[in-house]
Amino acid sequence: MHNPPHPGEFIREIYLEPFDLSIRQLAKGLGVSPSTLSRVVKGQSGVTPEMALRLSKGLGRSPESWLLMQSHYDLWHARQNTDLSQIQELNFDAA
Repeated sequence: MHNPPHPGEFIREIYLEPFDLSIRQLAKGLGVSPSTLSRVVKGQSGVTPEMALRLSKGLGRSPESWLLMQSHYDLWHARQNTDLSQIQELNFDAA
């Protein structure tokens, strides 16, 4: 899997820039503070279930798709930064 985009990057590239929409305008429409949305757009915060519901209602796409995008991003980064070399697989076969 390649490096998936953060949902904030997706919001910026698909909604904000092409439609000349400001973070402040979108935040107002979503009922969140501009600073909260700014952190998401900058990739400093993730999409929470509540934010996924707001994004779904305001921008479209299902809430699940917003959460899945966040999950893919988080998992990719965890794979890059987590050392699993010391983890042992457990055997659950019946004795």
